Amino acid sequence: MAKEIERKFLLADDSWWHEVERSDRMLQGYLNDQGPVSLRARIIGPRAWLNIKSRTLGLSRDEFEYEIPLADAEYMLDQLTTGPVIDKTRHLIRHGGLLWEIDEFHGENEGLVVAELELEQVDQFFARPAWLGDEVSHEARYYNVSLVKKPYSQW
Repeated sequence: MAKEIERKFLLADDSWWHEVERSDRMLQGYLNDQGPVSLRARIIGPRAWLNIKSRTLGLSRDEFEYEIPLADAEYMLDQLTTGPVIDKTRHLIRHGGLLWEIDEFHGENEGLVVAELELEQVDQFFARPAWLGDEVSHEARYYNVSLVKKPYSQW
């Protein structure tokens, strides 16, 4: 079974910008808003995925991801989502031998920037970059599925 172990953080400042290796615009929408899992379609450039993730709050969750045809994902985002589509730019940074994903949100979530780090173990050590702020891994409002229902602009 696939497990995602992920930690989320706010950023202390903008000094992370000079470490960015690559940036990709992403669109993702949720196809259900109830039950024990979230089901979403995601587009990154010319590729698309269907993602199923358990709705448990915390560092470790079940996650399954499958590549799907771009046209299918475009249809899902246009016709089947339960709320607005999340629009963000994901910036990739390598620090301390690990890959950090910094999501810079657009639209109704403009102004929100969150760093995410996927780990192999819940208690895995990682070097904290100087630009890293407070951890928000246990705060549901920072989860993308929550940002669809109550965008950052409404906090």
